[in-house]
Amino acid sequence: MIENSLLVDRIIRNALEEDLGNGDLTTGAIVAPGGRAEAYLLARESLILAGLSVFNRVFELLSPAIEYENHFEDGQSVEEGQKVSTLSGPTDAILMGERTALNFLQRMSGIATLTRAFVEKVSLTRARVVDTRKTAPGLRVLDKYAVCAGGGFNHRHGLYDGILIKDNHIAVAGSVSKAVSMARKSAPHTIKIEVEVEDLAGVEEALRAGADAILLDNMTPDMMKRAVKLVSGKAITEASGNVSLDNIEQIAKTGVDIISVGALTHSPRAVDLSLEFAPA
Repeated sequence: MIENSLLVDRIIRNALEEDLGNGDLTTGAIVAPGGRAEAYLLARESLILAGLSVFNRVFELLSPAIEYENHFEDGQSVEEGQKVSTLSGPTDAILMGERTALNFLQRMSGIATLTRAFVEKVSLTRARVVDTRKTAPGLRVLDKYAVCAGGGFNHRHGLYDGILIKDNHIAVAGSVSKAVSMARKSAPHTIKIEVEVEDLAGVEEALRAGADAILLDNMTPDMMKRAVKLVSGKAITEASGNVSLDNIEQIAKTGVDIISVGALTHSPRAVDLSLEFAPA
């Protein structure tokens, strides 16, 4: 379950308000008050499940009379044709929440499924697959949870919980050394300082400045390998930029500690899940 339940509830309520507005005109016209129904969540393709608690919470917020039975847990593989969960309760509440609940679950499971594919590519190396801040606005807590469900790890959640000195920060400060020095003066002792560099000269300067982690931005695998040798364990090394399923294994074999993949959350494909009603 996602830890920040208040934030998740706020996200869900906003989504329901966006979809329902003043009410569901179709359901109001067709469904008799007091009616009950049973429906099941069906996987129409193989996937890694993520967001089932969010899916269920949509219906809970619409009606406390909704009951559900989960047949899988987040992080598990679901095969095409398998039933993920069963819902029962007021017909109108199930119909009103159907699309919103599926939107969350399809996106989150899509992220988890894509993440698992990346993780499997580097399973024989020491590299960790991590996400970035390239998430859907307002959905970061859900996107990053889904990455973990897929076997990946989280980078910083926002600008508030980690220092990452990027090219524009360096341009403003004047140099890598100055930027790291300024950050070190204000950073709590519990926070690591990471610096983004584009070449080996930048790696050397970041090391001299005492950076805790060095982000190797858009380097070739050969240059990354030389950078990792240069760092020699004195800092965490992170590869970033244009990482794909086609090249991540080659990147991992350079010896980097971390590979950040923006595509996990900025370009996931929603997986195919549907909610099917049992015959009346």
